[in-house]
Amino acid sequence: MKDKDVVAVIPARSGSKGVKDKNIKLLAGVPLLAYSIFAARLADNIDRIIVSTDSEHYADIARQYGAEVPFIRPQAISGDRNTDYELVKHMLDWMQSEEGFVPSYLVHLRPTTPLRDPVYIKKAIECLRKEKGATALRSSHEMDQSSYKTLEVKEGYYKCIGSESFDLDQANRPRQEYEKTYDPNGYVDVYRSHFVIGNGKLLGDRVLAYITPKISEVDTLEEFEFLEYQAQKNPVLVSRFLKKKI
Repeated sequence: MKDKDVVAVIPARSGSKGVKDKNIKLLAGVPLLAYSIFAARLADNIDRIIVSTDSEHYADIARQYGAEVPFIRPQAISGDRNTDYELVKHMLDWMQSEEGFVPSYLVHLRPTTPLRDPVYIKKAIECLRKEKGATALRSSHEMDQSSYKTLEVKEGYYKCIGSESFDLDQANRPRQEYEKTYDPNGYVDVYRSHFVIGNGKLLGDRVLAYITPKISEVDTLEEFEFLEYQAQKNPVLVSRFLKKKI
């Protein structure tokens, strides 16, 4: 097999508790995980798309929409408490053992963020390629309100977050006076495979900031219903993906 430099990994375990079979639940008539496959196919600097799943049924659906499923992920690392590192490490170990190589970059696309713009995926890969000192790239969006304006509770009283001050006037200044803060999202993460293998972690301590637009993420039935409403009201949200359906 020819070595592939950039591989997308789409995790799709079957044991969702909040929404049954969440990763294959239909959105505008298409299984949720298919949108991440479509987005990866539209990012033309991704060489290969692998879905990591513990379900043969999910695997059949993933293949129908253009992804590879060369293995079934063990149940031991497919629970709701297992980590992203475990599924990535399992995939890299399998590739090294069965195919004799690992890719330079892994592009992590979570099915629960279905309506990405593939342009941002493509740019993320190129950003990490260029930034040689970065250990990984992670996406986020700017928060509406700086985290420095939020509060903790200690012994029944509010205090300013990240400090020992109980003076709430310090957290009540105009928002323009605070540093911007960012909320990690599921748009796209990019890892260096050899960093993961050599350090036993995904991200490391030099993670490149990649700022994206806000994007809808779906983990509850209510979020599904809202996204379905958005798709019905604005069909262009999904039309670009459906053109790539096999």
